[in-house]
Amino acid sequence: MFSESIRDQLNDISSYIHESALDPHLDLKSLSEICESCNHYNFAGLCTNLIRIPSARQYLGNNKSTKLIALIAFPFGAIPYEIKKSQAEWAAEHGAEELDIVPNFLHLHEGKIEKFAEEIAGIVSTGLPSRVILDTMKLSRDKLSISIEASIDSGVQGIQTGNGFGQPITSSHLLELNSLIKNRCSLKAVGGIKRLEQTLELINAGASSIGTSVGAELAKQFKSNLKQK
Repeated sequence: MFSESIRDQLNDISSYIHESALDPHLDLKSLSEICESCNHYNFAGLCTNLIRIPSARQYLGNNKSTKLIALIAFPFGAIPYEIKKSQAEWAAEHGAEELDIVPNFLHLHEGKIEKFAEEIAGIVSTGLPSRVILDTMKLSRDKLSISIEASIDSGVQGIQTGNGFGQPITSSHLLELNSLIKNRCSLKAVGGIKRLEQTLELINAGASSIGTSVGAELAKQFKSNLKQK
């Protein structure tokens, strides 16, 4: 069971879920099943790597609720800008509707903030709504603030907390991020999100979307709890 405050706020969690299909060993049959789940629950997004974008576009069909999200320079961003830009253009040509971009952290740590921002802006110019994956739990507060400001100035629609590696994301960290974002863009929580109660805590802390590989299980649990109101 979950709290009355959460119950009052939410009728469903599907509009928060960005289902991920990132396992490098994921075959097309499994991808098709994930897309069927997205279509069934009308998740807000399906996030996958470039090689699976054309097939995912086919499997999602005419679903207007689930945006197909392509990962750019995932997971570490350590490739030249020209390749990132070509990845974004390729993704757009093959049916992606949004981008999750890993930026150049080397520029950030070297203090080359203009270059850090210019790269993001160049990819955003592709025209698809974009989030930047900042690995926020690995950054000092100063660099966190600088990277958020640069990302927002570059035109991103959202910040993503990380690439899914490392420690699980926490609600206290989301509150810190929201204090820096100040309602200027969305906030996608990613990292070890497997439980319903954890998901609801993150939404309460200001997550605009939830990146997870267990969206169907979370949606089922939510509906089961909702019936107990």
